[in-house]
Amino acid sequence: VQLVESGGGLAQPGGSLRLSCAASGFTYKTYAMSWARQAPGKGLEWVAGIYEDDHGTNYADSVKGRFTISRDNAKNTLYLQMSSLNTEDTAIYYCARWHGWVLDYWGKGTQVTVSS
Repeated sequence: VQLVESGGGLAQPGGSLRLSCAASGFTYKTYAMSWARQAPGKGLEWVAGIYEDDHGTNYADSVKGRFTISRDNAKNTLYLQMSSLNTEDTAIYYCARWHGWVLDYWGKGTQVTVSS
């Protein structure tokens, strides 16, 4: 199993970024997927999840209405569209595979910095 995030970088407050996560080594379309993040000096925070075959999404209250999780099962790719970014969104963002009740495989993360 391999998960590789990309798309992070520097954004201004109020700006947008789109993260991608390329998945390989497993039957992607049969697994729910998630994004999580870790801000400097803070613990890991779950951000959003999407069920297999795109059957439903969930979001943390902190990002609801600003972030959108989606997936392309033909491309084995997970996305996170982030809008109305603020400085509290600065973090390393990870994609992870959901298996049962746990996130069992994680990518190495991509850094998102929101600053003017």
